[in-house]
Amino acid sequence: MLHATIRSTKGDSNEPFTRQGSLRRVLPSEHNKENIFGRQNEDINMFYKIVHQEYIILAEYKMLVSENLKGIYVIPSKENSFVWFGVIFVRSGLYEDGVFRFNIILPESFPDGEHPKVIFQSEVYHPVINQDTNELYLLNGFPVWNKGEQHIWQIVKYIYWNFHNFDASLAHSTNEDAVDLYRNNIEAYTEKVKQCVKLSQDHLYDPAPTTDKHYIVFEKYVPEVHDPVRAEMISQGNEDHSTVTGHSWVTPGSFKPLSRAPSPTFESET
Repeated sequence: MLHATIRSTKGDSNEPFTRQGSLRRVLPSEHNKENIFGRQNEDINMFYKIVHQEYIILAEYKMLVSENLKGIYVIPSKENSFVWFGVIFVRSGLYEDGVFRFNIILPESFPDGEHPKVIFQSEVYHPVINQDTNELYLLNGFPVWNKGEQHIWQIVKYIYWNFHNFDASLAHSTNEDAVDLYRNNIEAYTEKVKQCVKLSQDHLYDPAPTTDKHYIVFEKYVPEVHDPVRAEMISQGNEDHSTVTGHSWVTPGSFKPLSRAPSPTFESET
């Protein structure tokens, strides 16, 4: 639930986009064998592959959450983990106040294979978005998709970068008509952008086009309904969460389970 009014903030709009990421392994090592349980156990092999792939996708989402990106929200579909729902609130620049929806589509072989795809559900006139397919052109930002170096959080950050660093994004363009219009008639281009922004706001509260419970929906702010919820959220945010209970066998900064050895047993426990 968000306020209907979107406030603008200043961001790092002049920084060039650079792909970032750790070179360390954050996932369990993969098996190179096609059938790790033998040909006589093909059902077990298939089950293992599905579980392993779901773990990789979950780890990708965990990395995305840890980045704490502002103004852009993404969550995997409840029904299909290969589809992620997203929405970006543009808070500055040429597309300021735009609220644009998009889907991230992962290939069935993820993290192997080709690039994920970013398809905008909102109408967006932008040099890096194909005007016919609404697909964000990723090849200039990620010439080669390498599962050891590229992650979904980097794609989400690239989406943000293209809206908040418009002039720099022209070098990544796929819609040359948009580039020409911007360079030759900036007033006409700005008018097209304003139409996209207004259209996105007009459809902000549209009913969800799917029954998927993870689809991101918005409601108009009703004080009688939302004020108590807002107060509760603020109250929880002010609570002290420093107390840690239970045990963890995950090395700090890693997403790999059982990466840290169990704590030594104290004499009092023996």
